[in-house]
Amino acid sequence: MRRSLILAASALLVLSSAACMGGEVAPDPAGYAAALADPVRSAEDRARDESRHTAETLAFARVGPGQNVTDMIIGGGYFTRIFSAAVGPEGRVTAWQPAEFIGFQASYGESLTAVDALPNVDAVRVSLAAPDLPGGQDLVFTAQNYHDLHLAMASADTASRVNAAVFRALKPGGLYVIIDHHAAAGSGVSAADTLHRIDIEAVKREVTAAGFVLEAESDLLADGADPRTASVFDPSIRGKTSQFMLRFRKPA
Repeated sequence: MRRSLILAASALLVLSSAACMGGEVAPDPAGYAAALADPVRSAEDRARDESRHTAETLAFARVGPGQNVTDMIIGGGYFTRIFSAAVGPEGRVTAWQPAEFIGFQASYGESLTAVDALPNVDAVRVSLAAPDLPGGQDLVFTAQNYHDLHLAMASADTASRVNAAVFRALKPGGLYVIIDHHAAAGSGVSAADTLHRIDIEAVKREVTAAGFVLEAESDLLADGADPRTASVFDPSIRGKTSQFMLRFRKPA
C-alpha cells in the first residue's frame, strides 16, 4: 500500500532538508497551491495531483518564481503546465519533446504544440542524438523518461550525450531532477527497452559521471507492492509503479 500523503511529504522534507546545501531551506509544498489551481491546468491534470504528489515533487525540485526550467521529454505536458504556472511570467519553461517521439506518435507533437502556445513556454523538437538546450537553466527536470535514453532505437552514447547537454545548460549550482520507474536492483539499464524501467544505481552512476553531485533522493513515490518485473504499461501495475526521485546539482 502507498504511504499516506502526509507521511510521504514528511519523509521527503526531512530528507531534502538534510541534504540541502549552504543552509538552503526546502520549500513548503503548501506554497504551490496557487500554481496547482492555475487555469492553465486541466481538470484531468488536477485529478492526477494527489497520486503524483505534485506539490511535494515541486518542493523537492526547488521550483520557484522567475526560474528558467527545462522539462525534458514532456510526454503529454503535465509537468510543463505546472512549471509554467509555478515560474510565473518572469520565468521561462523549455519543453523538449524529442523528434523521435514526435515521429513515433502524433499525440506527442500535438502535446508540444499545445504547451508552446503558453506565453512563457518555448518548444524544442531536437533529436535525442543531438540534444541542444538553452543555457542559463536553474532546473532540468525529467519524469518517467530517463530510461528512454536507453531504448533500442537510441545510440549507445545517448545518455552520456544528454547528461553532458544538461550539464552545459544549467547554471553553476543548477539542479537536475530525475524521476523514473524502479527496475530490479542490479539490473542496470537492461529493462529500459522491455519494461520501461531503470535501476536507480545505474542512473546515479551515469549522472555523476557527467560531473553532477547527488544531493538528495526520496522514496516519496516508492511502492513496495510493485515487484518491478512487469512493464509499466501492464494493466496489473500501470499507474501504480514504484518510482524513485533523485536531485543532482551542478557544482558551483
